[in-house]
Amino acid sequence: MKAVILAAGYGTRLQRDIDNDTSGRFKHLAGIAKPLLPVGHCALISHWVQALSTTGCVDTVFVITNALHHKAFEEWALEFPNVKVLSDGTKSNEDRLGAVACLQLTVKHFKIKDHVIVIGGDTLFKEEFSLIKVKERFSDLQAKCEDSSLVLSYQCKDEETQKYGILEVDEDLRVLCMKEKPLPSETKSRRACPCFYLFSKKTLHLLDAFLDENKEAPIEEKDAPGNFLSWLISRKPVYIHQISGRFDVGNLPSYVECDRYFRENLQDVKSYMM
Repeated sequence: MKAVILAAGYGTRLQRDIDNDTSGRFKHLAGIAKPLLPVGHCALISHWVQALSTTGCVDTVFVITNALHHKAFEEWALEFPNVKVLSDGTKSNEDRLGAVACLQLTVKHFKIKDHVIVIGGDTLFKEEFSLIKVKERFSDLQAKCEDSSLVLSYQCKDEETQKYGILEVDEDLRVLCMKEKPLPSETKSRRACPCFYLFSKKTLHLLDAFLDENKEAPIEEKDAPGNFLSWLISRKPVYIHQISGRFDVGNLPSYVECDRYFRENLQDVKSYMM
């Protein structure tokens, strides 16, 4: 199994918050890609690489970034022999390829023909999350149907449905549909879906079909990886694995909250996410 960490975003909201912060406490974070931000004892992305490597869930971690931050990721990756870094060639948010195109580029460049864990580079989970349990759940699904993929889900508040993709599932926890930022009245579900997808190797070729169908669409429709997931649900079986919550580093307050948790509340650093 392989992992692809999506790290080609430009973090425009976070950088704007840092620039506008008058305290000066966060000046040292200016210009740093979100996955490389210090969270607790290491960079955010290092938590993922350490857990993925220690559990043996994957043999290689591919990181797709942009040309602006490529050198910084290359320097960071020197610590990890199983990490390979790829640039998408872009230098600004306006020129970005979008997450789905970045995933496709990674799959093609490295000729990936294995199952793939896709991870948002600005996302971490609460301490109860276990990669081993996720892999076991995926293996059970694969034993029944090799087309099956697996995503995560957690319960969000009523007022938060308009911030996330919301999954509706049946009694077997198979996803029926994904509603993008619905009003609370538009769905009974409160199952938010973070950017952590375990795609079967039999679905990877569908990235080409999705992007071909949407080649004339605006970047926003090709950017969020959840758009591919929503498209995939009607074509291949997708199931959920339930978790308690996540950290999504989108702006300065969410970064501060995440960093504080890892500095003050994380009970067992060595076994985190394992």
